[in-house]
Amino acid sequence: MCGFLSIDSSEYPMAIFDKALHELDDRGPDMTGTQEANGAVFGFNRLSIMDLSEKGMQPFNNNNNCTLVCNGEIYNYPALKENLADDYECQSHSDCEVLLPLYQKYGLDIMCKMLDGEFAFSIKDGNTGKMLAGRDPMGIRPMFYGYTEKGKIAFSSVAKALVPFCHDIKPFPPGCYYDGEKIVRYNDLGDVKHYVEDDVDLIGVNLREKLVEAVDKRLQSDAPIGFLLSGGLDSALVCSIAQRIMDKPIKTFAIGMDRNPIDLKYAKEVADYLGTDHTEVIMTREDVLGHLKEVIRKLETWDITTIRASLGMYIVCEYIHQNTDLKVILTGECSDEMFGYKYTDFAPSPAEFQQESQKRVRELYMYDVLRADRCISSNSLEGRVPFADTDFVQYAMSIDPAKKMNVYGKGKYLLRHAFDGQDYLPEEILFREKAAFSDAVGHSMVDDLKEYAEGLYSDEDLEKAKKKYSYKTPFTKESLLYRDIFEEYYPGQAAWIKDYWMPNKNWENCDVDDPSARVLKNYGDSGK
Repeated sequence: MCGFLSIDSSEYPMAIFDKALHELDDRGPDMTGTQEANGAVFGFNRLSIMDLSEKGMQPFNNNNNCTLVCNGEIYNYPALKENLADDYECQSHSDCEVLLPLYQKYGLDIMCKMLDGEFAFSIKDGNTGKMLAGRDPMGIRPMFYGYTEKGKIAFSSVAKALVPFCHDIKPFPPGCYYDGEKIVRYNDLGDVKHYVEDDVDLIGVNLREKLVEAVDKRLQSDAPIGFLLSGGLDSALVCSIAQRIMDKPIKTFAIGMDRNPIDLKYAKEVADYLGTDHTEVIMTREDVLGHLKEVIRKLETWDITTIRASLGMYIVCEYIHQNTDLKVILTGECSDEMFGYKYTDFAPSPAEFQQESQKRVRELYMYDVLRADRCISSNSLEGRVPFADTDFVQYAMSIDPAKKMNVYGKGKYLLRHAFDGQDYLPEEILFREKAAFSDAVGHSMVDDLKEYAEGLYSDEDLEKAKKKYSYKTPFTKESLLYRDIFEEYYPGQAAWIKDYWMPNKNWENCDVDDPSARVLKNYGDSGK
């Protein structure tokens, strides 16, 4: 994972710019560089993944007076490089080097549509004088933007780096680019024009083939790769596919509380079945509470479920960073949004299921994607998310929602069916109902957080929060705790996050005051 800061202005002393760039140090500890170009200032912190030499260092420049910084992995760069062979000779093996010549040859709109990967970039075109930017369709790579006192636009991989320069800082929307004047959408993965007519068996074949391809392309790396493995379906599938492709024991990591760690048991079953080089990380109540402030500072959010789920993920990534030479981590995020949560069992119709799925996909960058990026990158690792592959998402979202709803007595049935009988996973894992990650690391973790907040705040404090925080007012003592910590670091910036991640309160059985599936009537054997 890398990080960048770019400002279309030279109105600030470099000392202030350099200090702000330090907010990105953990994203890119290998090399740091700054450059002034055509009235703009660029800063880049590099985590070396593709082309480990200095030739892969950014900013990239070309003879046509353009400068680029990009935090990304462009998985189809060999084909793009071949496309450019008659026009441009690459000077490195960095996948991001192809962006500038692509922009020069095709323009911003076509270039963005050609890219298969996870990316956020900023370009200054010295010929037009325009500052440009773009972000991948799922928002896997983060980017924020704002405007300086003189009205000049600025971009950064994290919001906190823009605070010294900008007012009204916002997340840059996924699937969009900035053309120097306005933000333009080039890809909306939630927008489905028509549903495929495939039957359940053909859907299974297509899902399997597309997910295998998504994992395969994310194994491209000049740096060592590891895998986060919970006991659930999604991460287990990613690990199983990768193990089969690499044909050698992969390195897997699971985390759980020292009390009732549900995930560790099932993660070990998967690891033993696959024959991975498996590591278990145990965390305690003291670890959770001791990391809470730092995790919220890194996340730049106050959302309850994001913070809960980040604590375990952050701690296991911290362990990986401190105890291994791994730099790339594959994860199982982004499946639930397409195939359903426990609460979507209560969707009143296929149309409403699809509408909810579209909403979740479009907002992923504020929740699970944000969590994965910050927990991984804050520990100087790069995260890759196969379920967020553009081709996979486009197909999954085009499946008739009547087939994706839980009419089979088993959540995510289509995804399970896709790998049934293929020897990727044992049936008891493939068809197990799993708890959400924040619960599955051990129910005691969430209970500890609630108990801690209960001891800090009175009922009167919670009532006063209505006046203290008019935007997305905390509604439990736990949520007040998180908001207070957020405001300590980022006063007045709560609008970075749109809302609390919660089940759809308009549906029957979903009007709850906690995001955990544990409070739903259909929780059943999940997490047992």
